[in-house]
Amino acid sequence: MATRRLTVGAPGHLVPPVENLIRNTQRSEAQGYDALWWPDHLMSWYPDGLWTPDLVELARHQPNAHVFFDALLAMAVAATHSERVLLGTSVTEPLRRHPATLAQAFLTLDHLSKGRAILGIGAGEAENVVPYGLDFRHQASKLEEALAIIRLLWEHDEPVDFDGRFWTLRGAVLGLGPHRPGVYPPIYVAAVGTRTLEIAGRYADGWLPTFLPPADYGAKFAALKRAAAAHGRDPARIVGALWAYTVVAETHEECHRLLEHPLVKVLALVRGTELFARHGATHPLGERAYGVHHFIPTHVGRDEALAAVAQVPLDVLHEVVLHGTPDEIVAQLAAYADQGLQHVVFWNVTFVADLSKLRSSFDLLRVVLERCHAGI
Repeated sequence: MATRRLTVGAPGHLVPPVENLIRNTQRSEAQGYDALWWPDHLMSWYPDGLWTPDLVELARHQPNAHVFFDALLAMAVAATHSERVLLGTSVTEPLRRHPATLAQAFLTLDHLSKGRAILGIGAGEAENVVPYGLDFRHQASKLEEALAIIRLLWEHDEPVDFDGRFWTLRGAVLGLGPHRPGVYPPIYVAAVGTRTLEIAGRYADGWLPTFLPPADYGAKFAALKRAAAAHGRDPARIVGALWAYTVVAETHEECHRLLEHPLVKVLALVRGTELFARHGATHPLGERAYGVHHFIPTHVGRDEALAAVAQVPLDVLHEVVLHGTPDEIVAQLAAYADQGLQHVVFWNVTFVADLSKLRSSFDLLRVVLERCHAGI
């Protein structure tokens, strides 16, 4: 089998001071990362009751788990302090920002970066919407309508009308064009459900799901490509990407020790009941827990959070967190490449479990980066 080169993404810097945002952007670019990705969050996945020094060393250095730069503004800074690396959201949604605003913002980022911006977008997460009094119903339909509006505004110079269920345009215009005439920022859609995969097939240039098993990745990517073909689009032009919470260490046993940390196990609570059911378990937050559509960390107290993470089986974590030695991770990525993967984003959570592994974990991921570039 021919070797396949994978491109690799890393997190964009999220927290003050802004000097570190600039420094880390330039460092990641110099190290050879192909893209930097910023989650567009107001809130992290970690309940406040777990963000305490007795559980996580980071709590001694950061007052709470919900410290985030605005993703688009951080990308603007990164754009003006880098030359090659791509810059994307992982991901935003059209629930907090009007589709026309997103369309304008990403064209602006396209100019600031000289053609390196990526609009990563999805249907949204309850934690960034519900606590702030916004309507979290009909998320997939809103995503579909928003993508139609963004494409409409990008691709028409004259004023346009749009009659939608959620938004109406009358003589709307977006005069700003892209940095390179006719070349608009790629749109990567975070989709895993039947409906959102169909939407991605219709509108997406790339697919950016959260980590899932290789066979599931292949099946869902195939469904997305079928939808693209049905809409007269070339499925081969859609980039297969993967967002992976990652634990990396020198031994597999050490990785398993790190997986048992409460703040790593919390990431399983974000998944739905069907994942736990596949492993003969019940979702720790109840049979009606629907992952990102349900879990709001600030609504979960310390005792409830500790009890919930204690019930997360290791088998479930294997489907939530990419983990292993560099050799093991490369072998796993080869299985994804067999299913169409072209770009992987490592969201390193190793040091959340053990801050002493901050430097070593990123050094090990650079080994994986080099292997991906060499071909797997």
